[in-house]
Amino acid sequence: NAEYMGKARSGDAADGDDEDDGKLAPNAGNGADLPHYSWTQTLQDLDISVPLRASGPVKGKDVVVRIEKQHLTIGLRGQPPIIDGPLRAAVKVDDSLWSIEDKSRVNLNLKKVNAMEWWPYVVQGEPEISTKKVVPENSKLDDLDGDTRTMVEKMMYDQRQKAAGLPTSDEQKKQDMLKKFMEQHPEMDFSNAKFS
Repeated sequence: NAEYMGKARSGDAADGDDEDDGKLAPNAGNGADLPHYSWTQTLQDLDISVPLRASGPVKGKDVVVRIEKQHLTIGLRGQPPIIDGPLRAAVKVDDSLWSIEDKSRVNLNLKKVNAMEWWPYVVQGEPEISTKKVVPENSKLDDLDGDTRTMVEKMMYDQRQKAAGLPTSDEQKKQDMLKKFMEQHPEMDFSNAKFS
């Protein structure tokens, strides 16, 4: 594992986060590029690419791929597996796929059972990435449920209002209530009142 430690960003230890010491910085796809395979992830999926070091073009019958709920095995038939071990967490076997690309590599798409978790590694014993440095993909508002969408839209509106120097939705609500109160009570003198 020592060869991987140099790839983590140099400022990692200085920020006082000992927990992430020695972990890899994630690649552009929030996974890792390891010597014998590379992987990327979203919250829902894992994509794994395994180069096969075969003497010639590879066909489906030359490959051993076993995707189980908690275990993964990949390799060339008759040779020691390239990947063989317990997965970080459960995957949906029936929704997961594999294919051979360019007759020289196996590509897998695994669907996570828990679609709300970033994986620090695919198979136990492999180098871990720092999940704190993962960059989530942008969600589309249409993908969110009603309450979450409403909350996100309010936050976005408030952010735009603040940027333009205008009141946020909560501040606007307070101003409207105060205006209504003042209209209902014309006998009161608000000329010297200060409001924040």
